[in-house]
Amino acid sequence: MDVNDVFEALRAADQDHVLRFYDQLDADSRRQLEDQVSALDLPLIARLTRDREVACDWAALARRSTPPPAFRLDGRDARFGADEARERGEAALRAGKVAAFLVAGGQGTRLRFPHPKGMFPIGPVSHNCLFQILLERILATARRCRTSIPVFLMTSPATHQETIAFLNEHKRFGLPADDLYVLCQGVMPAVDARTGKLLLSAKDSLALAPDGHGGMLAAFANSGSLARARERGVQQLSYVQIDNPLAQVCQPSLIGYHLLAESEMTSQVIEKRYPLEKVGNVVVVDGKMRIIEYIDLPDDRAHQRHPDGSLVIWAGSIAVHVFDVDFLERLTGQADALPFHRALKKVACIDEQAVPREPMIPNAIKFERFIFDLLPWARNAVVVEGDPSEVFAPVKNADEQSDVDTPNTAHAAIARLHTRWLRDAGAEVRDGVPVEISPLWALDAADVARRVRTPLIVDEPTYFH
Repeated sequence: MDVNDVFEALRAADQDHVLRFYDQLDADSRRQLEDQVSALDLPLIARLTRDREVACDWAALARRSTPPPAFRLDGRDARFGADEARERGEAALRAGKVAAFLVAGGQGTRLRFPHPKGMFPIGPVSHNCLFQILLERILATARRCRTSIPVFLMTSPATHQETIAFLNEHKRFGLPADDLYVLCQGVMPAVDARTGKLLLSAKDSLALAPDGHGGMLAAFANSGSLARARERGVQQLSYVQIDNPLAQVCQPSLIGYHLLAESEMTSQVIEKRYPLEKVGNVVVVDGKMRIIEYIDLPDDRAHQRHPDGSLVIWAGSIAVHVFDVDFLERLTGQADALPFHRALKKVACIDEQAVPREPMIPNAIKFERFIFDLLPWARNAVVVEGDPSEVFAPVKNADEQSDVDTPNTAHAAIARLHTRWLRDAGAEVRDGVPVEISPLWALDAADVARRVRTPLIVDEPTYFH
């Protein structure tokens, strides 16, 4: 877009205040601001800012919701057995039809870690980072299935360059270079909550933020990654977020259930431990699967139980999915497939005199898309229950700020799981002694049983690799 067109578009949108400092900028800074403005969909931003979302009656939706079609751990009402699902998934992996998609755009701010979250050291003994643990899990799965598994890793502008440099420095933790595709998600500008005006983070820059994990749909297509997946014959994506070191990326059974059910989108869930657990609630409403956030679930519905005492609204989302690539491609050009959500947030910015401001209260509206909003569009959507002790140990909060979803809770979860695998295989692990198993040494309990030679006594912190 020509610079004059940039100016005119801003004036037409009543947003030309972002050029307040333009005359003070050098050529490079001017170009940066022009590029940022050129990339904006100003009519969309105006509509999102002006049109308040129609309040959804979540209570009404929740009260007419039903549990989702599910493959439960206890095998109840299962159309397909676990062995059949595993075999089907392994066949798809061996045939090169599955790729991994890692969402890794987050920074470690809440962990007080000044780097991309994927670089955070989380191994309880090895101190390996989240990137290493998940990439090694993918690599181990590929070796087991005697195949290659492409990995699409989505960063954000704030983490992109540092992530690439870090992965190159560590030689992608063994993943072949031609199996890793790094793509960057899009951004959306923050606007002043009171006036709807675009905020500036500096004289030459808008206040921009990643467009949410739902940004993967556009990023996957716009980066050329969708075309690359097609070229490699990929038909399914195994999607996980980088902050869960136990995420079962490319897990054969999960992929197998997805294929056997002829589903376009399958979600792994856990049975909620208590009614008001802070996870998204996967339900079916009016024949469509969707997620009702925990803050929107009425207490009476959350506490409702079956005669056997189990929760009616039981399925908690852990942000692990399997997608058909055909499904993603079909929805790529559909504007309403992933709506933007508005969130009131504190956003640092500069004022009219270019003085930096750190707001004490939320001052801005951010716009994000959520990947789970694809669920209502998916044919034959299903959920697969996972054992939380095996699939879910998110790292979101600093140890000193919370007692849930912290590095300490993740360390403990990893060590407990690996201790159980070793003890089930006949090893003696002394109480309180942390252990950790590299995915390259053993992917699961069955692998551990094949590797352990008794007697094996573990009486000091040990990393099996």
